Amino acid sequence: MSRRKVLAGSAFFLASTALPSIGLTQAKKGGRLVVAADSEPRNLNPAIVASNGVFFVSSKVVEPLAEASFDGEDGLEPRLATSWEGSADGLSVTFKLREGVTWHDGKPFSSADVAFSALNVWKPLQNLGRVVFKNLEAVETPDANTAVFKFSKPTPLQLIRNALPALTAVLPKHVYDGKDIAENPANNAPIGTGPFKFAEHKAGEYYRLERYDQYWGEGEPALDEIIYRVLPDRAAAAGALEAEEIQLAAFSAVPLADLDRISKVPGIKVITEGYEALTYQLVVEINHRRKELADVKVRQAIAHAIDRDFVVKTIFLGYAKPATGIVPQNDKQFYMAEVATYGFDVAKANALLDEAGYPKKDDGKRFALKLLPAPYFNETKQFGDYLRQALAAVGIDAELVNNDSAAHQKAVYTDHAFDIAIAPPVFRGDPAISTTILVQSGIPDGVPFSNQGGYKNDELDALIAKAAETLDPAARIDLYKEFQKKVAAELPLINVAEWGFITVARDTVKNVSNNPRWAVSNWADTYVET
Repeated sequence: MSRRKVLAGSAFFLASTALPSIGLTQAKKGGRLVVAADSEPRNLNPAIVASNGVFFVSSKVVEPLAEASFDGEDGLEPRLATSWEGSADGLSVTFKLREGVTWHDGKPFSSADVAFSALNVWKPLQNLGRVVFKNLEAVETPDANTAVFKFSKPTPLQLIRNALPALTAVLPKHVYDGKDIAENPANNAPIGTGPFKFAEHKAGEYYRLERYDQYWGEGEPALDEIIYRVLPDRAAAAGALEAEEIQLAAFSAVPLADLDRISKVPGIKVITEGYEALTYQLVVEINHRRKELADVKVRQAIAHAIDRDFVVKTIFLGYAKPATGIVPQNDKQFYMAEVATYGFDVAKANALLDEAGYPKKDDGKRFALKLLPAPYFNETKQFGDYLRQALAAVGIDAELVNNDSAAHQKAVYTDHAFDIAIAPPVFRGDPAISTTILVQSGIPDGVPFSNQGGYKNDELDALIAKAAETLDPAARIDLYKEFQKKVAAELPLINVAEWGFITVARDTVKNVSNNPRWAVSNWADTYVET
């Protein structure tokens, strides 16, 4: 894309929004922040869809009970809840709620909203809450500022704490009660308690959020307005930053290949912090229904055929780490290094495939596989090309099948029409949140980023079940260390790399990346300096 096209696109954007033209350099309090957005989620309700694409916009509008923090106790900072305490038997957790909070439509926030959200949305509807809150049977509300969660089985407070930032977005009961929650118009024009109100969305062009003057945070928000400019072509984000048409691009919206060059542009900074609680993992998913792939020696051979250092250096340009297992290395609570690893070794891969009974035929091929790379990131697609070549080097003929997002999810997670697939699941601070589901058996068809490869291991399932009811944090961590050992030995899937994203911003944008989930937090203290 030429600079002229970028400028022309910007002129169209400013004309089409019919918004007042405000210079991009603003006073500390007030002003507009213009941000790149590379997608438009179909649903902006984070209580239903706990995903970063949704959080990126809606986290400024709809708040959770607590947010991740670099410095807070247990890595948390209060939001709608000011404290949380678990009972000794693990059957209840009491939340004290913030007083004086109002919804954007002026109605008061109360414990009734928390109870409604937990029982009617997080537990039955949310993609990840179904696991964390599966044993939640009631929420008592003795007063407007207290919510007591009651569980039918012992539930670790450690798990509930770790889930608070991502899984507890609170919805207004008066907007959703008695209506079809999944079809409520508020799902795409959310009403929250956050520092910004949802103002408008113009498809293909922008989302606009505006300051909520009655926000409970003293002196917040610092901005008057946030504009998410839709730029699906990531190459356009770098040009827009240089032309000062946008001020910030998060989630690696600027391609990795452009980072070295753009980091040298005066007035622009490249920031790697702010994604510590959003570690993405490059994973090879395996369909164990295939006879060849049901053999652990074949899975080990595939693992040995992958040069993780090459992947990190060439595909991620150094902005990643080789993975050692299913829990990422930057997790301070659960990570364990002492697991089986599979170094790059083509000779060993070939020997294992021979031992498994799949010798090379006259054409040099052993068997063929259907390989489906996830279409969400350039890196997952590029790794698909690399993996095809790596498998060819050991005699496995991989046919690449590239689909759009909807077709890929249907093929892998509903129809099981794949042999191996490439996925980018997110580690969210606790193995019970979006990690154990990758290897646990019995997950219903159609659940994205879950074990749809048909893998079943009774010992592994028992470990997962026991950890789900173990109250002592140290004992629970030990169980998950055993879990990591078993996953590494059995290879129900293959972890290749782990990475955080990159934020690129004009240096006038302040208070960027100051918590471990910054891109999906509320930005109440972010401002643009004069």
